[in-house]
Amino acid sequence: MPATQTSKRSSAVEAFLSEGPHRLFIGGKWLASSKEQTFETLDPGAGSVLSAVYDAEKEDVDQAVQTATQAFRKSGWAQMTPNVRGVYLHRLADLVEKHKPILAEIESLDVGKPLGQATWDIENFSATLRYFTDLAVHIQYKTPIAASKHEARVVRHPYGVCGFIFPWNFPFLLVGWGISPALAAGNTVVIKPAEDTPLSTLYLTRLVKEAGIPDGVVNVVPGLGTTAGDALAKHPGLSRMSFTGSPEVGRLIAESCGRNLIPVKLELGGKGAAVVFDDVDVDTTVDALCGAVTLNTGQVCCTATRWLVHESIYDRFIDRTRSRMATVQIGYWNDPQTQMGPVVSQKQKDRVLGYLQKARQEGADAVVPGGEAEVPGKPDGFYVKPAVLAGSPDNIAAREEIFGPVPYLLKFKEEDEAIDIVNRSKYGLANSVWSQNLDRANRVVESLVAGNGWINAHNVFVHGIPYGGVNLSGLGGGVLSPETLFDYLRNQSVVRPL
Repeated sequence: MPATQTSKRSSAVEAFLSEGPHRLFIGGKWLASSKEQTFETLDPGAGSVLSAVYDAEKEDVDQAVQTATQAFRKSGWAQMTPNVRGVYLHRLADLVEKHKPILAEIESLDVGKPLGQATWDIENFSATLRYFTDLAVHIQYKTPIAASKHEARVVRHPYGVCGFIFPWNFPFLLVGWGISPALAAGNTVVIKPAEDTPLSTLYLTRLVKEAGIPDGVVNVVPGLGTTAGDALAKHPGLSRMSFTGSPEVGRLIAESCGRNLIPVKLELGGKGAAVVFDDVDVDTTVDALCGAVTLNTGQVCCTATRWLVHESIYDRFIDRTRSRMATVQIGYWNDPQTQMGPVVSQKQKDRVLGYLQKARQEGADAVVPGGEAEVPGKPDGFYVKPAVLAGSPDNIAAREEIFGPVPYLLKFKEEDEAIDIVNRSKYGLANSVWSQNLDRANRVVESLVAGNGWINAHNVFVHGIPYGGVNLSGLGGGVLSPETLFDYLRNQSVVRPL
């Protein structure tokens, strides 16, 4: 069901967009790229150009890494106490909160997501930054070791320059997840935002400057993945690398880092499962899972896209799913009725529609057909309808990540059967189990191969709880927890014989 547009952009956002081409941020200065080439970022809800952005080349990435290296060595950032660094980082969090309406609108425009969802993303950035900043104050940087006839300790230091390549689905939130522990630990950073959605990260640079963070500590090099992203991943001047995106690109990033012997953190894709037992409230469970799979138009790596439903409630579950999906309001980001916006690009729209076609060709039952969606006044937007498929677990839509609002229903009878189906997946990011029997729910969720398991909920992100993947879903550590902060501190043993 389409919603309609009801409001316009704010004057502050219009002014920001009109400043394009937006520049690289290196050493506290806004610079054109070395070849002065630009690319355009689009409004996926309208299919129109939002602004132009300078396209960073290899030379620009090299300059950013060298600048970050100098800042690590000479700006004093790495040598500050965590309390002093915390003053700057809390100030940055304050500024993000102050500019939340502007940032949320920019994020909505660039990604296509409803304003309320984008606002939550901005709030999560601030909360993440404060979490790691405060955590850095309280951890031990020198830990004694009991060793016979020796005085020994482990000392923790920041690594140096940390490179980050972020995806387009949660650009601002994931920048917060990535750089917050690195900065709190005393590292400097070079950020390559996704070329589809760079604008909120570029706006962040002015807040970094206003917060007084030393020049060169935070650097942003927008550009194409094949140029700027490739140059950053291959740069020998990095001390750590972090990439969030697809397993296909993750392999290339890992290969480049391996050649340079640089530690890499990969947060990759998923094919999350929800195992639904026969004792659930069907309406409540369906509503929760439909909400999860339509969040950000299904462009969420950990969301539940395989729904394994007990055979005794399967028909009721399908009936409720049909009626619930029919109520999803599809529309432009600034319509208060909008529950689901467009996918991020024409390429992504073609991907989702292509999977629907392939799935049906392989025999999938179209419980909810999906397809293109029309939004009044936005004929060129990249809108799709939610689709629901069902059938064999061998179907392509049951095996591969679609990254759209397309769950795949599977029927099971026995507990072990459900566990086996879930664990056939090559991914391992997040699964959920739905049951009123908590003994069973805990037993099953611990049997599912993934970095994260949730009970009677899906897409749960809490600061302090590790979040990461296994198998094709990632390696090198997770995010959001104390372990993440320690990822950005190198250990040094100090020993004195007695």
